Amino acid sequence: MRNIVEVKEVFKTIDKEEILSGINLQIAEGEIYGFLGPNGAGKTTLMKCMLSLSTVTSGSIEIFGKNLQDHREEILSQVGSVIETPIFYENLTAKEILEIHAQYMRKNITESDIIRALRMVGLKNTTKKVKEFSLGMRQRLSIARALIRKTPILLLDEATSSLDNKVTTEIENSILEIQDLTVLVVTHKLNKSMLKKYNRILFMKNGVIVEDGSFDNLMDRKGEFYKLVELSM
Repeated sequence: MRNIVEVKEVFKTIDKEEILSGINLQIAEGEIYGFLGPNGAGKTTLMKCMLSLSTVTSGSIEIFGKNLQDHREEILSQVGSVIETPIFYENLTAKEILEIHAQYMRKNITESDIIRALRMVGLKNTTKKVKEFSLGMRQRLSIARALIRKTPILLLDEATSSLDNKVTTEIENSILEIQDLTVLVVTHKLNKSMLKKYNRILFMKNGVIVEDGSFDNLMDRKGEFYKLVELSM
């Protein structure tokens, strides 16, 4: 199984403060990664660097075997993401939002693709305008918008933070059913049944990845890892 993302010795400094400290990370094709850590650990900063929304101070990021800095547009056309607060046209429905996005992306996105994405996130029957949406509904729509692009990589930064565990599990299960999809999920949710679904769990603190392994391997330490996570969140 080839690595689809390679983060090599990445440092990021903002206002003389080191946010990322020599991050090395390999993400394998077709696997699901859970990314945990307290606020301020550097998780979102790393995601922004992987999406070229923030430049690295030093080091490099390769995606699909190509340097992100040198092949930015080509790479990002194949990376779906949900990061930060989603912004939509307030007077449109969820379906209308996705139809406009499909036209904007200029990809072969059909109406059935749009309906399927809405069903996956539980918005299939809504005729509400986005201005009437709760934060949770906006998060669902942002996930659907990322899914219709049908990219091989999906980066989700706290994309389900306003949803309860049952809804989060349903959405994640739908995403896991997509074949050959590589997913990196930044989350604060600590439900063990959800954590077990990730092929690998990463734990970040103070700009450094301090734990990296499968759920079973990390939990073999008599719950030490889970206690570390609970105390740090």
